Amino acid sequence: MNRIAGVFVALSTLLSAQRQMSVADCETAFQKNNLHVLAAQYNIDMADADILQARIWELPQASLQFNAYNPEDQKVFDVKNAKSAEISQLIYMGGKKKNEIAFAKSNKELAQLQFSQLLVKLKTQLRAQYYNLYYAQLKLESTQKQLAYMNDLLKAYKTQSVKGNVSLKDAVRLQSIVIQLSSDENTIQNDIIGLKQNLKVLTGTSDDFETEVSEEEAKQILEAQPFADMDDLKRKALENNADYLYFLKLTENSKLYAQWQKSLNTPDLTLGAAWDQTGGTFKNEINLKVGIPLPLWKTNRGNIEKANFTISQNQKNAEYQKLNLETMVESSYQTWKNHYNQLSQIKTSDLDHLDQVYKGMLTNFRHGNVSLLEFTDFMESYRQTALQIYEMKKQIIFSAEQLNQLVQTKIYY
Repeated sequence: MNRIAGVFVALSTLLSAQRQMSVADCETAFQKNNLHVLAAQYNIDMADADILQARIWELPQASLQFNAYNPEDQKVFDVKNAKSAEISQLIYMGGKKKNEIAFAKSNKELAQLQFSQLLVKLKTQLRAQYYNLYYAQLKLESTQKQLAYMNDLLKAYKTQSVKGNVSLKDAVRLQSIVIQLSSDENTIQNDIIGLKQNLKVLTGTSDDFETEVSEEEAKQILEAQPFADMDDLKRKALENNADYLYFLKLTENSKLYAQWQKSLNTPDLTLGAAWDQTGGTFKNEINLKVGIPLPLWKTNRGNIEKANFTISQNQKNAEYQKLNLETMVESSYQTWKNHYNQLSQIKTSDLDHLDQVYKGMLTNFRHGNVSLLEFTDFMESYRQTALQIYEMKKQIIFSAEQLNQLVQTKIYY
């Protein structure tokens, strides 16, 4: 039995170890398994297919003509003495095909930028959710430790209250803290459930896993500084942000579309050859045929005007996106800086002192050196402070991820 129990313990330990994933592991799984990303990649393949389609010319036209009724000889289907054949090919003029292919290639570049937009957005969500889960688990661990101690204390007080050794008021006071801690625990557990569900979808995995972040790694992340000043951050954002680059490319794309529409006003040639057995001036006559539409009016004038309006619209949208991106970079940087400065005011020694006082209060309360009122006031304050510190750390990472997403250059970690 002991051996079997040992095997189960070993298997449990192995499975537990397998469920731990670093943020790099999650990113790798995301790249391989995220269904949204995998589906979006087909947009690029479809754009390639559009380029292929744009390169294809119209098929040549071939026709045969046979006699149905010969009125001179009064013969039906006099195929032997009256028949003709013709073949023709449409020749594009004015650079139509070149412009159509250029427009299709531009559409592919737009599809690639849209894919980059999606990739950055989901990757930012992944990292934010991952560290959110990490700090939620730390919150839960801290809350459960406090709750375990307070439950034992409340149980003892209830026993003593029944015996009349302590007042019911004291037991109720402890009960209120237990209720609040239980509420915190329930809220955090529900948050963890939602975070794990989101991470499963993002990484394309079905198994639960735990975050794997060392204290040193977490410390380095929180202490990291951006590797650029504000002007440099804005410049990098304008160079790399896929959202902004998409609107720039969209303006270029609309210009290519307008050029294509203008070229459609150029008449196309139809070249062909025809053979006629007896219907021409000569027997077995072979003729060259050339056809072209008469350019009496521009048949594509409306589409050209629409394309020009689209150019102006996209230019304004690009200007708006530039202004919006620069202000968002500035705002996100300031938000990160505020969170960073707030946490930096709390020294490591302050946190150590907080833990020392917490442990000291527990010990002194057991020995009767601290009143119940002092103890419960401290526990309520400690409960709120512990949650706030984890929240402050989480917000630093969130704001840094937001700035990373905007600049789309790894400027933090």
